[in-house]
Amino acid sequence: MKKSVKKALVITLVVVLGIPAFGLMATAGVNAVATSVEASEIRSYGQKVRVGDRDLNVVISGDHAATVVLLPGLGTAAPGLDFAPLIDELDDTYRVIAVEPFGTGLSDQTDVPRTTANIVAEVHEALAQLGVTRYALAAHSISGLYALAYVEAHRDEVTAFVGIDSSVPAQPGGEEPIPTDGIATLNDLGITRAIRAVSPDPYAGTPFDAETKRQMGLLATRNAAAPTMIDETAHKAENFRDAAGRTFPADLPVLLFVRVDGTDVVGWVGLHREQAASVTHGILVEMHGDHYLHYANAPQIARDMRAFFAEVHGR
Repeated sequence: MKKSVKKALVITLVVVLGIPAFGLMATAGVNAVATSVEASEIRSYGQKVRVGDRDLNVVISGDHAATVVLLPGLGTAAPGLDFAPLIDELDDTYRVIAVEPFGTGLSDQTDVPRTTANIVAEVHEALAQLGVTRYALAAHSISGLYALAYVEAHRDEVTAFVGIDSSVPAQPGGEEPIPTDGIATLNDLGITRAIRAVSPDPYAGTPFDAETKRQMGLLATRNAAAPTMIDETAHKAENFRDAAGRTFPADLPVLLFVRVDGTDVVGWVGLHREQAASVTHGILVEMHGDHYLHYANAPQIARDMRAFFAEVHGR
């Protein structure tokens, strides 16, 4: 092969391989700069509670004797903001505490494994630091699993459980692992940011104002690919196995809000009907909407919670 031909092939190969590499360098650079700028644009909210050697953020609203504690689903980047529609509906009757577990919202990151036991212990410690000893526990999505272990450990404190499309131990696919390899790398290279830029607005049609949506987006960019969130995602299958066979105590009042359409989990409503039937006072409320029922359905959820608590607690 002539030298000129070899040279041309080498140049072509360098160009073909170099363009993607240059593109990745560019997206990574843009992502690094944007991430630094966005960090200064995140607004503070809530208050910090010291748990171990780190700070956990909580949002407290309402000055009332009866307390409702809200726990978020897996992947919720900013629970204190995410629960705002429901908090607004409840805080005229209850003191509402939205807990932002480590790795979410404005809480610190942590290297403590995201097992059910550790998450439960941290949430309880935060409430203890706040002097909260009697409360109803309301959980969205995977926190329904954590709540089973929580009630088992602290039944004397929990007055009732409210599930908001909450996970249940026997749901199909629960013990299947979620691949997490490469999430951080894709984020660092700016690919995740690029995908978000061309994806539909995840908060379209929700009751949030523009600035709240923006803050939730900033926190999603910061937290979704951070080590703590990745570790909790990686522990999902283990945490489902840990919940196997667990049930709520028969004397615990249980109110479950469950979506009836749009779910790909086989038998979703039936599984929750069984959970409601497993306690003496269990009620199932079927709802239309997406997995985040507390967005559009917050007014009804709050009304039903008030009626339920009045029935079982007399208030």
